[in-house]
Amino acid sequence: MKAIVFDAFGGTEVLHEAEIDIPRPGPGQVRVRVRAVGVNPVDGKIRSGGMEAIFPTTLPAVPGGEIAGVVDAVGEGVEHLKVGDEVLGWSDTGSYAQYALAPAAVLAPKPAGLDWAHAAALPVATDGAERVLDLLGITSGETLLIHGASGALGTIAVQLAVARGARVIGTAGPANQEYVTSLGATALVYGENLVERVRAVAPDGVDAVFDAAGKGALEDSIALRGGTDRIVTTADFRAAELGIVFAEGPQRRSATRLAELARQAADGALRTTISATYPLSEAAKAQQASDAGHNRGKIVLAVD
Repeated sequence: MKAIVFDAFGGTEVLHEAEIDIPRPGPGQVRVRVRAVGVNPVDGKIRSGGMEAIFPTTLPAVPGGEIAGVVDAVGEGVEHLKVGDEVLGWSDTGSYAQYALAPAAVLAPKPAGLDWAHAAALPVATDGAERVLDLLGITSGETLLIHGASGALGTIAVQLAVARGARVIGTAGPANQEYVTSLGATALVYGENLVERVRAVAPDGVDAVFDAAGKGALEDSIALRGGTDRIVTTADFRAAELGIVFAEGPQRRSATRLAELARQAADGALRTTISATYPLSEAAKAQQASDAGHNRGKIVLAVD
């Protein structure tokens, strides 16, 4: 099968297409014929070697862990999925490939009204957003500041926070102000004088901060909170030195919750946005775009 592989850590130039063996599902696993892959910032961090302390990688490796596709083979002990089922979820063997293995327990059924690209945009973003919102303890009536509100994670986080009854202030680039507003947030441009501008729209202060951007906003966040309490980042590696919680860690991977959110996305109650779609052969270009940031929504690989 065709797959994208990297044999050494480095920039996107280490990614290359290769022919590798089609994997066989073991007990509790299924094999998925991949139709779409979500490209996430963590993919580039793992490829660069920057995540070795959290996600040790054995080389050569196939990147990616987010998939949407069709069950192609079923391992021993799997009873609730069958060949031909359309699913979305997580792969433990790398998803930048024509076939990937996944634990059956972390796959959710794909609703008929949800296309492959939008299905692949859901697992990591919904899991990460809910994990951080729970860490922050966001409740109805609170004000939450989200940095990077127009990205794949931010797009979902804004909507889930609003659904909890929170008021959301979202920072993004100038071109994404209307988009962030359409998600239900008060939009602000990140950058100079942010503290003063946030205080102007939230004179009573912000109750918590979710940094999904990693663009140097932690100092402003500390100033707005008057300390490091209730600030979480998923993107800024300076977190530890500043006393901030860094939330990039084990995923919950709840198939039940993913299925519920996928139904909401299919019904239009939860909005997913595709920033760009690349063929599998252009995975390096997709990761370059992801590494550069400033994307509106999710970057996806389409797999033939």
